[in-house]
Amino acid sequence: MANIINNSQNIPDTTIPRDLPKLENGTHNLYESLAIIAKRANQISVQMKEELHAKLAEFATDTDNLEEVFENREQIEIASYYERLPKPTLIATEEFLEGKVYFRNPSKEDAEK
Repeated sequence: MANIINNSQNIPDTTIPRDLPKLENGTHNLYESLAIIAKRANQISVQMKEELHAKLAEFATDTDNLEEVFENREQIEIASYYERLPKPTLIATEEFLEGKVYFRNPSKEDAEK
């Protein structure tokens, strides 16, 4: 997971326009490319969520007393760090455009045989 976050530093954190023909390069089909990007974005999202929950679990308390509940500075910093990261769809799109996403289509492979 740290690999995804470390590599996401050069990815813009806002939506940017994309050149659609570039998205078709790997698959020759825009919709297939978008489906691949969507699946990769879901994988990234799950990984980021698991890492965030693991980091926040370190600060979890077993008490339910409202008087003992307080805002933990480290939890706030961790949460704000994850809020500033690029969205998983932006990370997945950049990975796809850079050729870092492995994908295959079994139906196309069967048709070629």
